[in-house]
Parts: sequence; structure tokens; C-alpha cells
Amino acid sequence: MIERIIIIDRADPQSFYGVNNSNMQLIKNLHPKLRITARGSVMKVIGEESETAAFEKTIRDLEDYCATFNKLTEDAILSITRGCEPQEIKGDEAIIYGINGKPIQARTPHQRDLVKAFSANDLVFALGPAGTGKTYIAIALAVRALKNKEVRKIILSRPAVEAGEKLGFLPGDMKDKIDPYLQPLYDALEDMIPAAKLKEYMETKVIQIAPLAFMRGRTLSDAVIVLDEAQNTTTHQIKMFLTRLGMNAKMVITGDVTQIDLPRTQCSGLIRALSVLRKVEGVGRVEFDKKDIVRAKLVQRIVEAYEAYDRDHKEPTEPDVADADAAAPQ
Repeated sequence: MIERIIIIDRADPQSFYGVNNSNMQLIKNLHPKLRITARGSVMKVIGEESETAAFEKTIRDLEDYCATFNKLTEDAILSITRGCEPQEIKGDEAIIYGINGKPIQARTPHQRDLVKAFSANDLVFALGPAGTGKTYIAIALAVRALKNKEVRKIILSRPAVEAGEKLGFLPGDMKDKIDPYLQPLYDALEDMIPAAKLKEYMETKVIQIAPLAFMRGRTLSDAVIVLDEAQNTTTHQIKMFLTRLGMNAKMVITGDVTQIDLPRTQCSGLIRALSVLRKVEGVGRVEFDKKDIVRAKLVQRIVEAYEAYDRDHKEPTEPDVADADAAAPQ
């Protein structure tokens, strides 16, 4: 008889053990010849060497499944223990699996274009109206790269610019002051990573969420970096951000040039960057439109109504992307 210790470090313990340890109880029932105890991320098993070795392989397969799908079902436990492939693993186009195994995948042609552009380029601009899933898909791609150990960290940022309101001084420490601006990024992460694992990633700085001003002086290597709401950057800010890109790193910049909250005297850095980098190798560009809106159907109708109003009233606005490209020196 030998004792074997197995460390569960890739899967979320709560998802792995199940509600009220139901998964752990099933695993014990399927291995009646072994004495199995589990506490936190440490599992101990006592039995014959060949049986404990086979048990460890089964646990590793279960851990891989749980880390991939963010869930561990009774059917999956039974299939893997019997040496079969669980049905859910076959033929799925999901980027990753979110909380409770919810598949997160590209749902529109331009979302699929963003997935392809991310694979083919180190820097990708994702442009389009609200609700098209630009940021959500970008963060899903970043989480997939982290899970696949292609990178060691994820860095998410956005400029701290108020959307037409003066909020004044916010209470609390620095984190409390900047969190309201970064909440959309937290919302996406909470859909994709179990709460305990996300907390661990945040505490160990594997996932970092910071305002754009905190990027100066850094070199961001072995990371996926996402800049959200880039239309609200100044020319100097986005240039500073772009030059942070280090080795083995990818950058996704999302923005909507129709929703610029900068003072009218300032030019959007996103528009300038699109013009300057339009012919640079390794830079991808995906443009979403109102057909890609995946929020409530009403959002698409709202976007269309504002587009029609702007055409009819010819209000002065920031120059659009096409104008910036045409005006750039050839």
C-alpha cells in the first residue's frame, strides 16, 4: 500500500468537487478499493501502486476537463473514469467555456474575423458601435491564451474618461476611485472565470486591470493586453500605450469613433493611430457594424436612429476613420 498526493491547481476547486462535494463522493464510489481524502487543492489516495497511478491519471483527465469547461458533471466523471471521451468535448467552436460550462464563441461574421485577426497579428484594432461584442470577444481570447499557457498574464485597461458627466471626487483608495471606470471589464471576466480563481488571479497579478495612465514606463511581455474605449485616448496616450508592447505579447484595441467623450478641442488618439498604422505589417483591423449587435434588438434600432438623425442634421462631429485615412500623408 502506498500514499499518493495529487495537487489540483488548474481547475477551480468548487467546480471540481461539486456542490456539497457531490463530485468527490461519486469519484470515491467509483474507486471503492482506494482510501481517498481531499482538502482544498490537495487530494490524498492510499492503495496499491498500480491502482493509485491509474487513479491519478483519471483525476488529471478530470482536472483538464474541468479547467477547459469550467464545470464537472456526473456524465463527464463517468465517461472519463471509464476511459471514454465526454460528448461535450467533440465538435465545438467555443473560444472558451465560461461559468457553468457556458460556451463563449463568435456569433457574427465580424466576431469570427476578430478571432482570426487575433491569431494572425500582434496588434488588432476592433472598431464598431456599442453591443457588438468587441471587448467581450477580446477578453475571451485573452483568457483562452492564459488557460493554454501561451501567455503568463492578462492586462486590461481603459481611459478614465467620464461619459459627459462630471462625477467629482470619488471616495476610497485608488482602487475604489478607478473601479467604476473598469467595471465592464470585471463583468466580462466574471462571466468567464470562477470567482475563487478570478480572485486568485487578481491577487497574484496574473490578471491586471488598470487605467491607461498607469501604463507609462512599463514593457508588457508574455501577455495579452486589451485597451477598451480607445476612442477616448489622446494622441499621446495611445502612442504611449502602443509602445508598451513587449516580446510574446498581443494587443487588442477596441473603440467606437461615434462615441468620443473627449473635449471637442482634443483629437481622438484612436483615429490618429488608425491612420498612422494603416500600412504597418502585423497590425490587423476589424470593423463591426450594427448587424453585429448582439445585445437586445432595441440597441440596434437605437444605433440606426442616431445614424439617421446625424445624416439629416449634419451636426459637426469628430472626423471619422475614413476621413482620417484620406487626410493622412501618402
